[in-house]
Amino acid sequence: MLKGKTALITGSTSGIGLGIARALANEGANIVINGFGAPAAIKRVESELQTLGVRTIYHGADMSKPDAIEQMIHAAESEFGRVDVLVNNAGIQHVAPIESFPVDRWDAIIAINLSSAFHTTRLVMPKMRQANWGRIINVASVHGLVASADKSAYVAAKHGIVGLTKSVALETARTGVTCNAICPGWVLTPLVQQQLDSRAERGKLDAEGAQQALLSEKQPSMQFVTPEQLGALAVFLCTPAADQVRGAAWNIDGGWYAQ
Repeated sequence: MLKGKTALITGSTSGIGLGIARALANEGANIVINGFGAPAAIKRVESELQTLGVRTIYHGADMSKPDAIEQMIHAAESEFGRVDVLVNNAGIQHVAPIESFPVDRWDAIIAINLSSAFHTTRLVMPKMRQANWGRIINVASVHGLVASADKSAYVAAKHGIVGLTKSVALETARTGVTCNAICPGWVLTPLVQQQLDSRAERGKLDAEGAQQALLSEKQPSMQFVTPEQLGALAVFLCTPAADQVRGAAWNIDGGWYAQ
């Protein structure tokens, strides 16, 4: 379905981003990978995707730096002509009460989780408009719809991503470009694993006990959302069936938001 098109997925060397990259590559999209990791591990990711018959490039842009983001977009356009599918997925987390929340952590979370999506979107939009086709998929979070304590920066950034999604969707409503957000609940990513490890240590729990305690607080299904499920939803948003899905904040969260 996406053969000949190019997808850029930020934060795609592992977790949700890698799951979405795999799903889009499986539909024939060439892939621009971005994120941190050991060079050998990144090469393995590229090799895996290339076995699906697509071309890949890797760019290690620091998503907190606008100049680096611009260089990444230019590299993608130089290699492939344009970015047809943009997935804004890069994210970091820090948990602390607001009165002790480190200012540098607030700034970094807003820069990487929110401002980076503004920069990538503004840079790819001219060529998407010119082609009259494009898909912008922002990986928000159920925390873009509801809040949790001690996550002020993350919740603020993810609410901002949902708002940005709606504004861009309105600006492109009469074009072939769509913009939507995916709002996952708990996904077993490295970010969530850090929270599980902390919970296990505090509560003297084993790994399974920590997972059950985490899920029971928020996610009624008592199951993690998987990167594969998120990848399948991203693929759907690229199909003609989703041409009129515009400005949606699509929660995929095991029932979290339904409570």
